[in-house]
Amino acid sequence: MDTDYFIKLAIKLGADHAVSFQIKDIVFDPRTILKCMFGCGDWGKGHTCPSRPGSLKPWEYRRVFEKYSWGIIIHSTSKKVSQDVSFALEKEAFFKDYYFAFSLSDCALCPECAGHRSEQCVNPKMARPALQSVGIDVFKTVRQLGLPLKTLKDQDQEQNWYSAVFIE
Repeated sequence: MDTDYFIKLAIKLGADHAVSFQIKDIVFDPRTILKCMFGCGDWGKGHTCPSRPGSLKPWEYRRVFEKYSWGIIIHSTSKKVSQDVSFALEKEAFFKDYYFAFSLSDCALCPECAGHRSEQCVNPKMARPALQSVGIDVFKTVRQLGLPLKTLKDQDQEQNWYSAVFIE
């Protein structure tokens, strides 16, 4: 495993933190879909949303992601940096012959999501689902890995954004 290499690369590319994980460290919980359905303004709009026709449900995603053995979690206070770093790591992992490498991140590709205008995604091959939308309990997962995450009490608090690259 090239964990040190990928962690150093993530930091070099701008991540605030990057840590490796084993698949057993990822906390899956199907209740995440409740927060998507009743807490997210993107429900029913985004290309990566679990409400999208044909999308797997969190309990189905779990079966897919449990096929991976390890990966890297990227932390940034910038949503775009988190996503950009995860894409770069996925690409590098692929070139290192981890051909199933796959990035998850809250999408920050476009200034405004086309889905919010009831239009098709302009980056369907790049837009990826967020960790929570595939059934990952982000709070438990990142906290047990020693990464910072608090519930936001107001809009002025600095946000923490997490991406992950699953590697096999």
